Amino acid sequence: MAKRKRGGRSTAPGRFDPEDVRNVKHTRIGVWDLYEEKHPELARIPGSSRLETVLQMSHSIPYVWQMIKDITSIPRCWIFLSFYMIAEIVAALIPAISLWYSGQLLQLVEIAVEKRDVDKQLLLHVAAGRIACTIASRLLQYARGRLALPLNMRIKQYYSTHIYHSMARLDVPTYEDPAVQRQLEAAWSTSWNSSVAWETIQMTSTVFTIALRLISQLSVLFAVLRDQRDGPLLAVLSFSQSVFQWYSMKRSVFNTSVWAATTKNTDYVRMQGLKQVINDASHRKEVVAGNMSEYMTSQFRDSTSRVGDDAGDFHEMRRLYAVRDRLTFASILKEPLRELPQIVFTLRAVQYPASIPLSLASLTLINQASSSFSSSLFQFFGESFSLAEQYSSVRKLYEIAHIPNRILDGKEPFPENSRTLDSGILIEFRNVSFKYTDAEKYALHNVSFKLNPGQLCVIVGVNGSGKSTILKLIARIYDPLEGEILLDGRDIRTLKLVDLRRAMSMLFQDYTHFPLSIKENIGLGDPTHALDDDKIREAARLGGAEEFVNRLPDGFDTYLDRPVHDYYSSLPEGTTSLFGRPVDYSHVRGAGRMQSTSSATLSGGQMQRLAVSRTFMRSLISGSEPSVGLLLFDEPSASLDPTAEHGESVCIAFVYMLFLIHIQDLFERLRALRGNKTMVFSSHRFGNLTRHADLILYMNDSVIEEEGTHDELLKKGGHYAKIWNLQAKAFL
Repeated sequence: MAKRKRGGRSTAPGRFDPEDVRNVKHTRIGVWDLYEEKHPELARIPGSSRLETVLQMSHSIPYVWQMIKDITSIPRCWIFLSFYMIAEIVAALIPAISLWYSGQLLQLVEIAVEKRDVDKQLLLHVAAGRIACTIASRLLQYARGRLALPLNMRIKQYYSTHIYHSMARLDVPTYEDPAVQRQLEAAWSTSWNSSVAWETIQMTSTVFTIALRLISQLSVLFAVLRDQRDGPLLAVLSFSQSVFQWYSMKRSVFNTSVWAATTKNTDYVRMQGLKQVINDASHRKEVVAGNMSEYMTSQFRDSTSRVGDDAGDFHEMRRLYAVRDRLTFASILKEPLRELPQIVFTLRAVQYPASIPLSLASLTLINQASSSFSSSLFQFFGESFSLAEQYSSVRKLYEIAHIPNRILDGKEPFPENSRTLDSGILIEFRNVSFKYTDAEKYALHNVSFKLNPGQLCVIVGVNGSGKSTILKLIARIYDPLEGEILLDGRDIRTLKLVDLRRAMSMLFQDYTHFPLSIKENIGLGDPTHALDDDKIREAARLGGAEEFVNRLPDGFDTYLDRPVHDYYSSLPEGTTSLFGRPVDYSHVRGAGRMQSTSSATLSGGQMQRLAVSRTFMRSLISGSEPSVGLLLFDEPSASLDPTAEHGESVCIAFVYMLFLIHIQDLFERLRALRGNKTMVFSSHRFGNLTRHADLILYMNDSVIEEEGTHDELLKKGGHYAKIWNLQAKAFL
């Protein structure tokens, strides 16, 4: 299942070569290729990997200490935590106490052998002690479970707020970084019902209590057996078996902190893609309507059979690889060691027949202690090796709050006088160029234009020409690579981001709706008035959404996509139960007033009106004090390319006409209500939108090819005039 790559080539001094085996070790784990960074200079230092782990843990200790202080600051949490730790410590001592009573039982056997008499009072005392240990262990287990639940919930709730704020503050380029995404995922939760902080508390407590259990058991066992014949020898032989068994275990796959894993197996990648298609509800309509189920099932079956046993998640395959048996000297030696105590017992029984009962009792006691010791030892080292990684997760949990944003905040307030927003904002691009991350081609290249306050600018062009990018740069979603952008004559990078974005309102082409109520979806257009019902209803009226929202069963409280779903038993509706009763959820659903669907079913046009209403919330009704001087609209129907619409299909042209009617209505609303605000409208519409524009920018291949008014561009007879005439013919 796992193969290691040997060999490599030399490289120049000081230059890293990923193919050099001295720098990178390649291990094949199923369909996965694991690459671990190696440090030849550290390999010569004995125990360097363990030292590195200890140093890594020491760097995380301050964060763990901060975590403990934060947890104890949560109301009533320190009380639960104190009782939980007391229960853990007492539970760790129970095995040693039980072992001590076993030693007392051994003494009873010794006295019975020598004097042929049993101390009944001591026997009752030992029996009562053993029973008390069993009951106490069960009660402590129950107490820890009861304490762990509220502790986990309080800690998880506290850190969910911490993580939520850390994520919410990130800008778009930073949030899109895959490394940041992995860091956020690691901090959010390691499992569905726990948090990094709580798991760290549990793991630390486990390591401490296991160490306490081992020390206490060994101390009691030594005290019990030191006066017994061959007791120390039997103990050493039994425990040496546990030590050899631990030593023979495969070490973890990862011995370095820098590693990466990838798979190039096309069948495995395709399997996962096919699995996501079936699991994702957004694909269900196309799968059903396209009769794709049989084909996908066949392809999934074929891919699965080709991959075979190597298919599996990387961490799953890692665990399988880590625990597989290996033939080593220690693994061979541990089996004879297991038999040595019985051999010694047999020899002593031949030499001293009278001591057989006592030796047998000693051997039984040692075997019990050895079994407990062995499992505790494995658990101790397993948890200890994971503790450094867990503490590192705590460090990441706190570091996410300090992830630097790529878009640096400015220091100057904007505008200097809020009253000037009434007359709009001046926009100027000077030789601006921009590329998206990992893109080779410029999204904008050497773009320059000037839009005076209160003017209307319409940006037109084919898909991918850079229209939307201009709007994103104005809103500082991204920063240009070259050139500068001026607002009211000031460099946009020097302005405070909060002030800048408060002074503008934007509707994205790929707008989204939040999994919140319609009221909040509209209200969040202006967070300062998000709870003002009157303003929300006015925004809905202006956006053309009020009428259909009022017709919904829950009105403005309707959830577009309910984030919490209802739960049902595993019996599929429409089938029959074991005794032939039909499975029908209508009664329980009606009693709980549950909906058969978890989201409101709205048309694309209605969804668009909600998005426009959110934009109106800020731009048109933010109060008596002007707060918005710039409106940015990236037309939602921009996916319909005007050059493709004419030649490809009458149906597409019809859809285009419907969009045109809706957008024309939207544009008339905006034009009538914007007052003197500056407006930038990215569009494919070459009708009234461009006729009313003070400035038209015709873009192609990331550059501005033509600019001017509608009449000026028609007189030039360039690309703008060509597409204008092309669209006009489509509707004659």
